[in-house]
Amino acid sequence: MARQQEYQQAAGKLLARIIPRFANFFDIEIIPSEGNDVFEIESDQDRITLRGNTPVSIGSALNWYLKYHCHCHVSWNGDNLNLPTPLPPVKSKIRHETPFKHRVYLNFCTFSYSMPWWNWDRWQREIDWMALHGINMPLAVTGQEAVWQATLRKLGMEDHAIRRFLAAPSYSAWQLMDNLEGWGGPLPQGWIDSHLELGQRILTRQRELGMTPILKGFSGYVPLALADLYPEAKIERANWISTFDTANLDPLDPAFAEIGKTFLQEQYRLLGTDHYYSVDPFHESTPPISGVGYLEKAGAAIFETLRQADPQAMMAIQTWSLREGLLRSVPRDRTLMLSITGTNWKKHDGYWGRPWIVGMMHNYGGRTYTGGNLRHFISHAGSLIGNPAAGNVQGIGLFPEAIEHNPIIYEAASEVAWHKQAPDLSEWVQQYARARYGQLPEMAAKAWEILLDTVYQQKKVKIISMESPICARPALEIIRVSMNGEMVRDYDMLRLWEGWQYLLECQDTLDTLDTYQYDLVDVARQCMADLSILLHEKITLAYQRGDRAKLQHVGHRFIQLMDDMDELLATRPEFLLGKWIEDARSWGEDDAEKDQYERNARSIITVWGPETPNALFFDYSNRQWAGLIADFYKPRWEKFLACLLQQPAEGEKRYREKRLRKSYNRPANDANDFFKALSAWEHAWTHETKPFSAVPTGNPIKVATRLYDEWFTVMSKLMTDRPFIQQADYLKTIHVDVEKIDNFGL
Repeated sequence: MARQQEYQQAAGKLLARIIPRFANFFDIEIIPSEGNDVFEIESDQDRITLRGNTPVSIGSALNWYLKYHCHCHVSWNGDNLNLPTPLPPVKSKIRHETPFKHRVYLNFCTFSYSMPWWNWDRWQREIDWMALHGINMPLAVTGQEAVWQATLRKLGMEDHAIRRFLAAPSYSAWQLMDNLEGWGGPLPQGWIDSHLELGQRILTRQRELGMTPILKGFSGYVPLALADLYPEAKIERANWISTFDTANLDPLDPAFAEIGKTFLQEQYRLLGTDHYYSVDPFHESTPPISGVGYLEKAGAAIFETLRQADPQAMMAIQTWSLREGLLRSVPRDRTLMLSITGTNWKKHDGYWGRPWIVGMMHNYGGRTYTGGNLRHFISHAGSLIGNPAAGNVQGIGLFPEAIEHNPIIYEAASEVAWHKQAPDLSEWVQQYARARYGQLPEMAAKAWEILLDTVYQQKKVKIISMESPICARPALEIIRVSMNGEMVRDYDMLRLWEGWQYLLECQDTLDTLDTYQYDLVDVARQCMADLSILLHEKITLAYQRGDRAKLQHVGHRFIQLMDDMDELLATRPEFLLGKWIEDARSWGEDDAEKDQYERNARSIITVWGPETPNALFFDYSNRQWAGLIADFYKPRWEKFLACLLQQPAEGEKRYREKRLRKSYNRPANDANDFFKALSAWEHAWTHETKPFSAVPTGNPIKVATRLYDEWFTVMSKLMTDRPFIQQADYLKTIHVDVEKIDNFGL
C-alpha cells in the first residue's frame, strides 16, 4: 500500500510538471498488472482517469491521451500543449498492455555527445520525457567520477593523480567504455562533487517513477597508474584507436575481486543499486589471452565479483563487440543482452536463449540530418515477438549516440511498446503531424506525405548520416565527413523542396507554434545541405576543367550557402553553438575552469582527439549549427578555395588528391603542407573563447521564406534534365567526361 501511495504521488507530480494548468482535471489510479506494464484511460463527465501499474505507465497513458485525444505533443524539439477546454472525453475505455517487459534507454555516448553540460532542470525534463515515452530502464552513469574517486582513494591513489585519470565531461563516455583516461582533464573537484549530487537526484527521480536504472559494473578497466600500487597484478596496457593508452586488470588476477568489490561497494554507498549493471569486458579491445577457455574463466570471474557485491546482480551486456565465450559461465537468467542496433541477433543465434533487447541506434555523434528508416523503427521490434529464431525477446531499446533531433523517429520507436502490431505508417504519420501542430492543414498533411516518401523512407537499416560537404574537411572528392559517415541521398532531393514549400504555406495558421517553426527550419536546413552536395560537385568540375573564373564563382556561391544556413539555424535554440558553449562554461567555478570546459565542448564536435598523424575521429560529431558553420566550417572552405585558386594550371606542383595520405578517404592531418596547417588551425580554434549567441536571433519563418526564394531556382537548375542519382553515382561523375554535365551558369 505504501508503494502504491508513493507511485500515485509521483505520477501526480509528473502531471503537474507536464500540464500544470490541467493536472487537476485528471484522476490517477495505480492498478495491478497481470503481466507486463499496462495503462488505461477512461472519462466520466469532465474528468479523465489515468490508470497504470507504475508512474511510467501513467505517463504513457497521459502521452497517449495528449496525442490521440487532445492533438498535443511533447518533444525535444518544441512542444504543443494547447489543450482544448473542456478536455475531450474518451468514448470507451482504452487499455494497452505492452508485450515488452523492458524499455531501455541511452547509450554511453549520449552522455558525452548530448548530455555533458545538462543541469538538473534539463535532466528533470528528460526524465519526464522518458516517463511519457514508456522508458523504464535508463542507463544512469552521472556521478561516476565520484565513485572512481572514492574507489581509488581506498586503493591508495592521491587526489591529484585521480583527477588526472578522470576524463573531461565531453569524453567521459569513452572512459566509461574503458577506451581512454584523462583526456581533456584534469577534472576539477567541483565537477566531481556537483555531479555526484546531480547523479543522486537523477536516480531518486527515476526510482520514484518506477524505473530501474542500469548502473556501471566492473570488468577490469583501471588507471594506468594503478600498476605502481599493484606491481604484482596482471595489469595489461591497451591502446584504443592507436591514440589513447588505457589499462585492464586481468579478471583472473587475485586483485580483480578486491578492486571490483571496492568499486561496487563505493557505488552502492553513493548511488544505491537496482541490481542491473552494464558490463562489457574487452570493449573494442583484445583479451590478454586468446581462446574460448580463457573467456569462460574471465566471464565467470567477472560475474562472481558482481554476485559477491550484490547477490541479485544482473549483467546488462551490449552486443556491440560480443564474445560468446564470456557468457558461457554466466547463468542465462542473470543477463540482459542489449542489442544496440537490434539487427545482429541472427549472427548470434538469437543470443543463445538469453533475454535480449531489440535496440534502435539512429544517430552517430550528434550529426545533423533529417531522416531515417521510419518503417523499420515502427515495425521491427514487434515483428520479432513470437519468432522462434529470434529467441527470448524481452524488450525494446533506444540507443542513439546523440539525441534532440528527428522527434518523429523516437516517437515511433518508443510508441511501439504499446502496440500489438505495427500501425499503418501513413495514417500514423498524419496523426503525429496533427498532434504536433494541434491541427492538420492541408498543406501540412502534404508536407508530411513528402517527408515520409523522401527522408523518412530511408531503405537502409544501418545507421545513416546524410552528411554535407559543408562540414567536411575540404577536398575535391568527398565520400564522407566522418570516419563512418556517408552522403548518400536515396530520395528525390528536389521533391523535399516541395515539402519545404508546403510547410511555408502553413505559416498563416501555424506560425506561432514552436513545433512548426522547428520543423520548418529543419526541413529547410536539410534541403540546403542537399544543395551543398551539388554545389560542391560544381567546384570539383570547375577545378578539373581549369576554369578559374567558374571556380571562383561557384566557390563564392558555396560560401553564400554557408552564410545563409548559419542565419537560418540561428533562429532556433537547437542549432546554436553558443548554447552548447554557454552550458559548458556554466559549470566552471572560475575563468580557468570555464575555459577548460569550453575547450572540451569545442573539441568533441570538431577535432575530437589530439593532433596526431593517425587521427581518425576528426569531424565525427559534425553538426550543422549556427556559429559552427560561420566560424569553423566556413573558414576551412575559404582557405581551401583560396588554395585551389592559387594552383598552377598544370604541372607537378598542381594540387591532386590522389597523392594525399587519407584517413577513411579524407585528407589526413599530415596529408600535405596545406592540411598540416589546416589541422593546426582546427586545434587552435578549440582553444579560443570567442563568444557566440546562446539565444535565437531572427524570425525563422521570414528567413526560411527568403532562403527558399533565393535558392530554389539554383537547386532546380542543378537538377533539371538530370536523372536522380545516388551518391555512389555522383562520385563516379567526378571522373567522367565533364562535358556530359550541363553547366547551368554555375
